[in-house]
Amino acid sequence: MRNISPQILNTKPHFEILDGLRGLAAIVVVVFHFMEIAITDYSNNFIAHGYLAVDFFFCLSGFVVSYAYDNRMAEMSLMTFLKKRLIRLQPLVIVGSVLGLLTFMVDPFSNLPSVYGFKDTVLIFITSIFMIPYPVMPERYFNLFSLNAPSWSLFWEYIANLLYAVVFIKVTKKVLILLVLLASIGLCYTGWVSGNLAGGWGGSNFFDGFARISFSFLMGMLVYRSHWIIKNNLGLISMSVLLMIAFLIPYNDAWNWFIEPIVIIFYFPLLVALGAGATLDGRYEKINKFSGNISYPLYMTHYPFVWVFLTYVIVEKPSYEQLWLVIPVSVILLIGLSYLVFRFVDFPARRFLTDKINLY
Repeated sequence: MRNISPQILNTKPHFEILDGLRGLAAIVVVVFHFMEIAITDYSNNFIAHGYLAVDFFFCLSGFVVSYAYDNRMAEMSLMTFLKKRLIRLQPLVIVGSVLGLLTFMVDPFSNLPSVYGFKDTVLIFITSIFMIPYPVMPERYFNLFSLNAPSWSLFWEYIANLLYAVVFIKVTKKVLILLVLLASIGLCYTGWVSGNLAGGWGGSNFFDGFARISFSFLMGMLVYRSHWIIKNNLGLISMSVLLMIAFLIPYNDAWNWFIEPIVIIFYFPLLVALGAGATLDGRYEKINKFSGNISYPLYMTHYPFVWVFLTYVIVEKPSYEQLWLVIPVSVILLIGLSYLVFRFVDFPARRFLTDKINLY
């Protein structure tokens, strides 16, 4: 495989350690999704705050998009920008939807295809590919995207990217600060009303997703535009430990409304600033690159198999001893699958589309 060039990735060179942290956060999401099925009581789940990885993704996205495009949008049409973002994101939306459809059809522990029939199944698949929220399956908790649940965050990511190109690119730093302050109030209010900041994925908590993306994406932009890049001697390992702290905080129904906004509003932007200013030790270059490469493919391809795991647990009622084997093996296999998807689908698709549309 050819070396990845900045032109293919459609951005300036990456902050390396932020790539590695993104991969770690993706692995955390996968582990969390398995564990919330295995241990339904979040207070007994060691990684119950794994869903906050999405807020870290949103903050990182605001930082990276602003870094990549703030100085280029004046020379770029809106359509060109949108094409670039679609090329970066949409191929794996489609891959995740296809995997979701396949596992939906062949899941040995459920009969959902016979329940929904051909017409409804096709409609669920089409809405998944075109990122149209369609929360119609009670068996899947009315997720916005029944075939591939994590697509809910991509739905908001697309909206944030569109608003960036149309509105946010033009705002002054003072206006951006005001927007961040307003968004932080909305985030705190959402946490207070909902009891936590885990929502956004389903029909009943749809607008929680708006609150989460609004603050974190704008805050990521503010970190970049304010040059809050903190030069430091922390490496990949130290930064990874700091990131993991956020996900390992004990879950407490009485205090989540307070703890989670603090993590999102203060801690994640600090980690982005530190990660951007940290230096990668040469010993960890390969693992860091691997982590960055598999991050998005892992996030977008794991959940179809989590649905199968859910029906397996419901039907077979495995023991904890069995689950402690099934979950680690599943996570490792999904990491392997994500690398294959990156190498043979995601990267080639982006390279082909970039060449075809001439978006260098």
